[in-house]
Order: sequence, then structure tokens, then C-alpha cells
Amino acid sequence: LWPRAVRQWQRAPLVSRRAPRRASMAAPMAAAAARAALRAAGAAGAAAVRPLRLRAAPAALGQHPPPVATDKEEQKRLLESRPEQPQQPKVLRIAIIGAPNAGKSTLSNQLLGRKVFPVSRKVHTTRCKAWGVITHEDTQLIILDTPGLTNPLKAKRHNLDETMLTDPWDSMKHADLVLVLVDVSDHWTRNSLSKEVLKCLSQFPHIPSVLVLNKVDILKKKFLLLEIATDLTEGIVNGKKLEVKSALKQDSSSSAKSSLHVSQASPPESKVPGSPFGQEKSQAQEGSGLDKSSDVGGAGTGEAQGPKHHGHKDLKDMKGWPHFQEIFMLAALHGEEVDTLKRYLLMQAKPGPWEFHSSVLTNQSPQEICDNIIREKVLEYLPLEVPYGVTQVTDIWKEGECGELLIVQSLLVPRESHKRMLIGRGGRVISRIAREAGQDLMNAFLCEVRLKLKVEVKG
Repeated sequence: LWPRAVRQWQRAPLVSRRAPRRASMAAPMAAAAARAALRAAGAAGAAAVRPLRLRAAPAALGQHPPPVATDKEEQKRLLESRPEQPQQPKVLRIAIIGAPNAGKSTLSNQLLGRKVFPVSRKVHTTRCKAWGVITHEDTQLIILDTPGLTNPLKAKRHNLDETMLTDPWDSMKHADLVLVLVDVSDHWTRNSLSKEVLKCLSQFPHIPSVLVLNKVDILKKKFLLLEIATDLTEGIVNGKKLEVKSALKQDSSSSAKSSLHVSQASPPESKVPGSPFGQEKSQAQEGSGLDKSSDVGGAGTGEAQGPKHHGHKDLKDMKGWPHFQEIFMLAALHGEEVDTLKRYLLMQAKPGPWEFHSSVLTNQSPQEICDNIIREKVLEYLPLEVPYGVTQVTDIWKEGECGELLIVQSLLVPRESHKRMLIGRGGRVISRIAREAGQDLMNAFLCEVRLKLKVEVKG
């Protein structure tokens, strides 16, 4: 049974490009059959064999996302074109906020299904707000990807534009729902929301908010998620009190399992007129994918009322936000549970006209996407503050004879030493940047891209 189970498991994740619907249905069936065979093999006395970890085939939500136009004028025409309207259109604007390097752009790319926002391990990779568009059946989601919330002192230290301070706040003004992203792998900041995030939430208390705990795959001690969730929510989710109880196993093991219980709490009085919090029941049981009996814990929901406005004195004593509607736990880097979050967002959409044509993926121009992706690689492979001093100038942007996109860009650095670092020994660094950036551009534009980078010292 074990060889047969292994063969079925190997076939399960494969999705045929020619017949995506047939493969997407066959893959889960094969995975289920493989699991049944593995269970039968275990029952037959195969305890000496190390069990394999089965990976079910990812179920794509909706159609493949459209590519970004390579021509600036074509992209402009798409953005200005009148969107087609279904019979019952629905729309939802989603602002994603959080501390720098929390994974906001990574999550945005995962939700969109295509990489159009820059991602790196350094802070302040996203320099300005940008929109991503998800069109699924009669619903359109507009993702507002924003720079990390920071203060003027840090902005001056990193030589950031003023828009880096104002863009997150501007996005909140247009949002119907806000996702607050927290990196649980950072043990210095994971147990409290930053003051900037709390100020932003307090300034717009009438906007429904959802807590997203990101990078849970990196966290080795999963039981800490219960403590983190309790701290970040002040022990209250959607007007209900969270109670964390510990239950010891009855066997010889000394490990403890924690469970998250929800009991009714008095919801805060609303001082915000027209708050949407109490208008409809939350669909967390269907959309959030959080199981009350799971190891990572879940938040039960019910009807909640609008939060009160918190003053500056209240914010000083607050570590979390007690008005979150839901809690999601995911690993954005690997796409785990992102589809569950996307389904929840689709269910939260309200009746309203579409704002973009269904062929639009982002409001960025192709040149902006190119600059951001190249800058992402520069940030990734240059040390310390060196990449922040690089200036990008596009020299050539044209279509080749065979339909490929030809791009030549100059990278201007302030010092000769920076030039040597950017080129690398034998040109290895700049070659790697060009190769990886070119691949990302091909994935965004869905066409052949020939990228050439030149490094020069500023005159």
C-alpha cells in the first residue's frame, strides 16, 4: 500500500495547464485517495516507515489574473476605460496597514495572484501607495497597498519622502475594510501594535478592521499565537471576550495544549454615527477558516457594535485594538490560507458599481512596476544604507523585432565604492539582479523581457 500511496501523492499536486478545471477536480480526489491508502497502510502495521506529509493541490480561486500591459498608453487606456458592469455588481476597498516589513506587499501579491508590488527583507521597500484589482465573478476587490506606518523621526533617518507618512492615512480614507498585518516572527514587536497603527485605527474607528497574523510558519512555538492574539486584541474580538485556558495531557507527556474560548462581553458603546459594525452578522464561521479546536486557536464571532473613539491618553495604555472583527493566521510567503482570506473578503463586498475594467490588475504604469522590481533586487543584494542612494533612469523601453520587450536602465550611485559593490566580483551581483528582475517582469507582463542594467557614478 505504501508505494501505491506515494505514487498517488506524487500525482496529486500536478495541475495540467491545458485542462485546469479537470485537473483541479482530479487533484483533490487523488490526494484524498492517497490519504486513505496511507491510513490503510498504517493500520496494516507499517509503523516502522516514516509517514510522508501529504500536500493537497492548491485550489485556485477564480480565473488566472490578467497580465499588466507593457505599453504605458495601453495601460492608461485600460485605466480610463469604462468598466463593464454585471447585473448585481459588488465592490470592496481594502487597505492593508502595518509596521514596515510586516509582509503587506507579499500578501497583496498573493491575493492578486501575480507579483506587481516590490518585496524585500529591508524596510521601506514600498515607497508609495498603489492599487491592485481582483475581479471575481460579480465582485471586485481593490487592494490598497501602502508603505509601512512610521513616524517623522524614522522617516528623516531613512531620507523618506513626505508621502511615505501620508499615504497610509490617505488609503484609510478610501477604505471599506482594513487589514492590520502583524509579523509574529518578530519577537520584539509581535505582542503589541505600534503607536502609529493604533493612531490610524483610532482616527477611523468606523471602518471595520481585521487582524492578520503573518509568517506563522516561521514561529516554532505555535502556542504563543494564543498569547499574541490576546494581546493584540485586548482580549476582545467582535464584541466577545477571549478566554485562554490550558489543558494538560493525561499521558506521560508534559506538553500543554492551549485552547481559545470565546465568551460574551459587553460591547463598547458606539460614538460613531452610521457605523457598519452592527448592520450584519459576520461570516467568520464560513470564511475565516479559524477552528476553535485548532492548535493555533480561533476567534468566534457574533454581532458587534461600533467602537468608541479612543483619545491620546487611552492609546498610551493600549497594546492592542479591541474592535477587530476577525483574526486570520497565515503564511503569506507560501500562500497558505490566503485563499481563505480572499473568500472572506469577497463575502464582505457590498453592492456598488465596479471602478475598474476587468482586464486591469493594478493602477501602476509598466515603468513603475519595472522600477520597483529592480529596486527590490537592489535592496536585497546591497548592504546597509547603500541601496537607498541608488537612482534609476530608464534609457530604452521598446518592443523588439520578435515581440519581446527591450529594457535598458542605468543605475546611478553616489560613490565609486558603491559602484564596485553593485557590480560585484566578475559582475555577479548586477548579473543576478538583472536575471531575477527580468524573470519577475516576464511573470508580470507575460511576455519575453530582455533587461540590461548599467551602473554609473552620478556626475
